[in-house]
Amino acid sequence: MKQKIFRLFADLRFSIFTLLLISLCSIIGTVIEQDQSIEMYKINYPLTSPVFGFLSWDKILYFGFDHVYKTWWFLSLIFLFGCSLVLCSFLQQLPSLKVARRCQFFRTNRAFYKLKNYTILIQPSFPRILASVKKKQYSMFQQKNLVYSYKGLIGRIAPIIVHFSMILVLIGTIITSLFGFKAQEIVPKTENFHIQNILSNGRLSIIPQNSARVNDFWITYTKNKTVSQFYSDISILNNHGNEIQRKTISVNYPLIHKSVYYYQTDWNLVGLRFKTNNNQKIEYPLVNVFPNQEKIWLTWISNSQLTQNGIIVLIDNLEGYCSIYNEGGEFLGNMEINEKLNFNQNLTLLEILSSTGLQVKLDPGIPLIYLGFFFLMISTLMSYITYSQVWMFQKDQQLFIGGNTNRALFDFELEFLNIVKNY
Repeated sequence: MKQKIFRLFADLRFSIFTLLLISLCSIIGTVIEQDQSIEMYKINYPLTSPVFGFLSWDKILYFGFDHVYKTWWFLSLIFLFGCSLVLCSFLQQLPSLKVARRCQFFRTNRAFYKLKNYTILIQPSFPRILASVKKKQYSMFQQKNLVYSYKGLIGRIAPIIVHFSMILVLIGTIITSLFGFKAQEIVPKTENFHIQNILSNGRLSIIPQNSARVNDFWITYTKNKTVSQFYSDISILNNHGNEIQRKTISVNYPLIHKSVYYYQTDWNLVGLRFKTNNNQKIEYPLVNVFPNQEKIWLTWISNSQLTQNGIIVLIDNLEGYCSIYNEGGEFLGNMEINEKLNFNQNLTLLEILSSTGLQVKLDPGIPLIYLGFFFLMISTLMSYITYSQVWMFQKDQQLFIGGNTNRALFDFELEFLNIVKNY
């Protein structure tokens, strides 16, 4: 009974069926938005008009379609597929490799008639033919008048390495799903922060409790005034508030602390800081005009006596200046940092207050996934190595010689002809 069960799991049809189920579940996870709020699903998948006539938000939450890749049934499918690969490797691939390494002599001339490439040589020089085959880098085994030779055995190892690489990828995926997390933090410059805005996390995830500080944030621009790169100077702090690691991060160049990655993802402007003639500091908040489109912020600075009269300050970059408009929308000019604004109350622009958007991720399974893809590339290269076999059987004054290969049939035919053409 155990052998039948193991053979069932090792069967290619079972593996393909399981892989198709995993692909179907992955399609569901791609079509339906993952790890969103319940309100979003209620708006996009209402009960009154379900998508496709049956897909409503209650069914999505019930079956776990809002977090497909973390559900027990998806992880179970991956586990079954991994077991199928392991059993197939041990019950089929490794035994076939052992068979390929054995000496498989042809003891009768009838076996040669089943080969696509074979011929019969009359009164040949047996030692010269052996030497000719040896020059083609074949490994040879001889038993009196019987000869068996092969080359390219490493190509037979490629399927085993493919299974091994896929198992590594599956294990890495499960580890990331169970222990990983992803968070998004918007932090003003010079402020400390903890990881608290968790977007997604696994069932066994442990969120780090250490704090960090954004020392500075700035943007570099090209000559055409387009954004070149975003930079954030970040410090990791211990429980006593002391700095233990510091790095300036940018897009695609994160800070890594204990396998936790701090990525630069977004930015925002939060306010303008002015100084009055009395050296008092005043801050005016900035409002994003188009939150989901362009980054344009504005604020209103009113007259000290009449709140309905004032100026509009508009800013769309972090180059150190902003544009001034009156209440009628007329452009009054630009104002740079440390420049005075003569508008009833004398104000000096001290600083443009900004915040940086950070994505904090922990993917503990990534090393295994990368290692799995590395072995997959190696196996792809190894699969191009052809596995070829040549048999010889001498009877009286005749020499039966034939060969077979698993790929590159035309090249093998040329090689076989080069071996026998001079005899």
